Amino acid sequence: MQEEIYHIPALLPQSLEALAIKPDGVYVDATFGGGGHSRAIVESLGKEGHLYSFDQDEDAVARAFEAPRFTIVYSNFRYLSNFMRYYGVDGVDGVLADLGVSFHHFDDAERGFSFRWSGALDMRMNRKSPRTAAQFLNTAPEEKIADVLYLYGEVRAARRIASAVVRARAETPVDTVERFLQIVKPFVNPRQEKKELAMIFQALRIEVNGELDALRSFLEQTAKVIKPGGRLAVITYHSLEDRMVKNFMRTGNVEGRENKDLFGRSDAPFRLAGSKPVVPDAEEVERNPRSRSAKLRVAVRNAW
Repeated sequence: MQEEIYHIPALLPQSLEALAIKPDGVYVDATFGGGGHSRAIVESLGKEGHLYSFDQDEDAVARAFEAPRFTIVYSNFRYLSNFMRYYGVDGVDGVLADLGVSFHHFDDAERGFSFRWSGALDMRMNRKSPRTAAQFLNTAPEEKIADVLYLYGEVRAARRIASAVVRARAETPVDTVERFLQIVKPFVNPRQEKKELAMIFQALRIEVNGELDALRSFLEQTAKVIKPGGRLAVITYHSLEDRMVKNFMRTGNVEGRENKDLFGRSDAPFRLAGSKPVVPDAEEVERNPRSRSAKLRVAVRNAW
């Protein structure tokens, strides 16, 4: 099975090693994307094994390959446990999630994910969702816009940009990438333009797609669907999601609260496999620059 250049999977060999794939095991790829991780997992399975892959993007689902040991699930991974019940799966041996955005999304001007292209300010992973980035910017209160930019993008000029957006939308809608860039560029340091614009667009994307809420829900459900001894492997790309994943793997909740039973033992459902995340080596970064910020964290499901 040959992979199209839709998305180059980050940390592929490391992800397969993290899952410790058993030929007859049942696995979940929570973020199908371009299918690179899924293909490799299926190729590692025997006749009794099976992989369920989730994606909420119709383009990704339409490109999904067919294989006897593979099922594509057209849904957000926040519904993980619901679909496992639907398919009659009592428990899985491992779950992988690559939280990166596919090349396709950044490179498709119609999707509005990147400041590099002209087009509508969309940013929806699920095109059936009613709210676009443009709708958010044109209807949200100024304080909400500022909070999103600051909390999800760590944008220093968040309040000034929010104020400028509200003033601008009173004249004409902020509904294209070009229009939005006209508003925000005066608040961006020219020497760090790409980095700061990326942070602004990241913040909008997270808000429009409810990414952090979905991640929280997904992580909580992994404790229900992964069998004792099974593996959870998550690849993150920015500090907000990485902190949530690390906290969950360590304590069982994204806030990092350590809960203990009556005997003083931690009741966390997982234990970390290794104290530090796995990151790409120089060769992979050269081959796939977008993997530069990738961090793979792995945890093992406890027996209780």
